[in-house]
Amino acid sequence: MEQGKPRKVTRGVFLVATPHLTDPNFRQTVVLICEHGSGGSLGLVVNRRTDQHIAEVLPQATGLHEKAGLVYFGGPVQKDSLLILHRTDREVPEARPIFDGVCLGGEMEFLEDVLTRDKGDGLVRVYMGYAGWAAGQLQFELSTGSWLVLPAQMGVVFARDPLQVWPTIIRAQGDTYTLYATMPPDPSLN
Repeated sequence: MEQGKPRKVTRGVFLVATPHLTDPNFRQTVVLICEHGSGGSLGLVVNRRTDQHIAEVLPQATGLHEKAGLVYFGGPVQKDSLLILHRTDREVPEARPIFDGVCLGGEMEFLEDVLTRDKGDGLVRVYMGYAGWAAGQLQFELSTGSWLVLPAQMGVVFARDPLQVWPTIIRAQGDTYTLYATMPPDPSLN
């Protein structure tokens, strides 16, 4: 990911934790902002995979089992709820567009059907919980230098090796960030 100018927080951007952010829920994370407005923000941590398979947490969704694989930790809020990010070649009813064809949620039966018939192009990630900020909270964190705001990229959201996402983005920022990219991964990322 190339170094980008700081951007305004909107739906479809990444919040990349700076090395100064020590909150264990967000240390070395990349968060995709899915909703942002005057009432607050909602995002999904895209680089923390759990060891639970989708079949364990959503056994009835057989159409997702092969495509989704392991479930991701979306954030510390409502960890018992599941959210689904996807990109398919067909529009999924009730899905919320986030960026570049990546959508959040939608009609589950339709999504399962599309992914089952898909010849390999469909992408899906299932998240337990989400990251949330009350009105003004995220702006405060940005003012303290806790986050970089960068354009979201589909290849990062659906990266094969989520442990490489944060160091790769940090290294691309250059200057003093290059050294931080060599930090050992946070043990909570494993």
